[in-house]
Amino acid sequence: MAVKAAESMVRDLFKQAGVEVYGKHAWDIQVVDTRFYDRVLRDSSLGLGEAYMDGWWEVESIDQLVERLLRAGLDRQVRGGLRAALPGLLGRLTNRQSRSRAFEVGEDHYDLGNDLYAAMLDRRLVYTCAYWKNASNLDEAQEAKLDLVCRKIGLQPGMSVLELGCGWGSFARFAAEKYGVTVVGLTVSKEQVALGSELTRGLPVELRLQDYREVQGQFDRVVSVGILEHVGYKNYRTYMEVVARTLKPDGVAFVHTIGGNRSVTAGDPWSDRYIFPNGMLPSIQQLGAAMEDRFVMEDWHNFGPDYDRTLMSWHANFEAAWPELKQKYSERFHRMWRYYLLTSAGTFRARTQQLWQIVFTRTGTPQPDCRMI
Repeated sequence: MAVKAAESMVRDLFKQAGVEVYGKHAWDIQVVDTRFYDRVLRDSSLGLGEAYMDGWWEVESIDQLVERLLRAGLDRQVRGGLRAALPGLLGRLTNRQSRSRAFEVGEDHYDLGNDLYAAMLDRRLVYTCAYWKNASNLDEAQEAKLDLVCRKIGLQPGMSVLELGCGWGSFARFAAEKYGVTVVGLTVSKEQVALGSELTRGLPVELRLQDYREVQGQFDRVVSVGILEHVGYKNYRTYMEVVARTLKPDGVAFVHTIGGNRSVTAGDPWSDRYIFPNGMLPSIQQLGAAMEDRFVMEDWHNFGPDYDRTLMSWHANFEAAWPELKQKYSERFHRMWRYYLLTSAGTFRARTQQLWQIVFTRTGTPQPDCRMI
């Protein structure tokens, strides 16, 4: 497409969101390379993100820009070509989160470097949404979230807990220290197991490099804090079957996950390629179908706006640490990671993504006191 025609189309689209090219607001785009226009039309969100990584455009506030684009629904107007559609096509044709591919996200994302995550996250290395209701900083907000989980599932000393997707063992460590329980945690990241095992040494905690589908045994509580984003819609029922198999008859199960407002078969194409390979967000409909006739949904709590503040805190930490991190990571990585954190914040601010905590039990189990909002 001719540059002038592509530029005119992109400018008109941006105007629907109150965004100007070369405008003066913090959310207005400054185009550096005019190839930007055709790339956005051709590759949609994938092209927008790649063009930013390549330095083809700048903006003072990525999060404010993305919030406006999403509120205007531009993500549905610009579909792009085959490159942008490929994750969705593959998601329908294949099981992108099969056992043979389960460790890809660990290798590509979570194994990037413990130095990166230690610089960006709170002191407990919690890589999920914090709970800011009564917190004044990230450390307090993450501890409040961990304690909220423990209280919702009614942890008592001596209980056994299975954590599907344990990260660096932040929840396992907190639950063992504060509530006197034993925890088995699973992750697909070698780096998380290595550091997490050090951080939980001396506690009744075992962290394993293992796919959730392989776990055996039964536990008083089965918890996942940030794994469903990697499970995939073709495996939600399998995930629930694993929970049913490993949960004791009178046990309580818990899920903490990012969720989407509509059912999809793949994640955003830029995020799929550069951040979370094979990732996608579940919808209420998809999770409900997976739970149907197997579990009782006891509580469904949404505090998605708290993820906006969490991501902005992570971004501030990341930028503050960049002078040291740049000795190991490239400037292209810098732009990519900044784009990831700030676009994510924008999606939660626009309310196109949610953060759900779900408590559920087997049919016949007495209702737990889990409504701790």
